[in-house]
Amino acid sequence: MTIKNKLKKTVLATLLLAPLSTVWAAPLPETAQLDVELSLPKIETSMYARPYVAVWIENSERKPVRTMQLWVGKDEWLKDLRSWWRKVGRYDRELVDAVTSATRPVGEYRFSWDGLDDKDNRVEQGDYTFYVEVVREHGGRNYLRQKLTLGESAVSHVLAPTQETGTIKINYKL
Repeated sequence: MTIKNKLKKTVLATLLLAPLSTVWAAPLPETAQLDVELSLPKIETSMYARPYVAVWIENSERKPVRTMQLWVGKDEWLKDLRSWWRKVGRYDRELVDAVTSATRPVGEYRFSWDGLDDKDNRVEQGDYTFYVEVVREHGGRNYLRQKLTLGESAVSHVLAPTQETGTIKINYKL
């Protein structure tokens, strides 16, 4: 058997054995959007500090796809967002600079994700996980996650309030 024929058989076998979602996955529709409503509650304490917040999306292989929000006062505090830092922050300084903004006071916040990854490529339809990590100096730490299937159907989820967050609403729409 020639090398060319061996290569053809290898490629064919790879395609036949690969999961269909990998081979034939369609991108999210152009109109797809994930809307998020996140609230930071008033916490009565003598040493209140605004929380550091990271909101991101990972694919079914647990690879970060998009950092949606990153609220941190100083770069030295990025490491306090442990889960996000280990997955994203320590590897991509340019991304950190691009998405970081100041911490926010108590209140209601709304933002959206347009279905693009951190490199501005449209992601494929499939299973994802939405993450929120909130850490407050002299306060608590909350790490929330919600599995999502993003495709041709709208999906909504409500995450229960925690010590450091109010209700979080996630609405995927087309």
